[in-house]
Amino acid sequence: MVSAAKVANATIVGVSFHEFSPFGISGVVVIAESHLSIHTWPEYRYAAVDIFTCGDQLRPEIAADYIALKLKCKSPSVVEVRRGLIGKNVRRFSHKVGASEGKTEHAYKELSLAY
Repeated sequence: MVSAAKVANATIVGVSFHEFSPFGISGVVVIAESHLSIHTWPEYRYAAVDIFTCGDQLRPEIAADYIALKLKCKSPSVVEVRRGLIGKNVRRFSHKVGASEGKTEHAYKELSLAY
C-alpha cells in the first residue's frame, strides 16, 4: 500500500496496519491528498481497497493497477465515484500550500480484488 501510494505520486503522512489472528490485515496509508485503505479476507481470497484522493498530481489509477498486480488479482473490480467540488469556476482546494486556483476534482476509487 505504501509503494502504491508512492508510485501514484501521493504525499505520505502516516501509516497504520493491523494483522488479525489467524489471518487478515486492515490498514490505511494516510496521504496529504486523503488515504488508501485495505481490508483483507484471505480465507475468501478477497481484498477490498479504497483509494480516496484529491488534487491533480496524484494518479489513483496507477495505485489501483499496482495493488491489483502485487496481489495477483485475476479479476479486479474498479469503481470510480467522482464527488466533491467538480465543475468550472470552482475555487481549487488543494493539499499543497500556494497551489494555483482552478477546477478541482475529488475522486474516490474503490477496488475489489478477488484472486
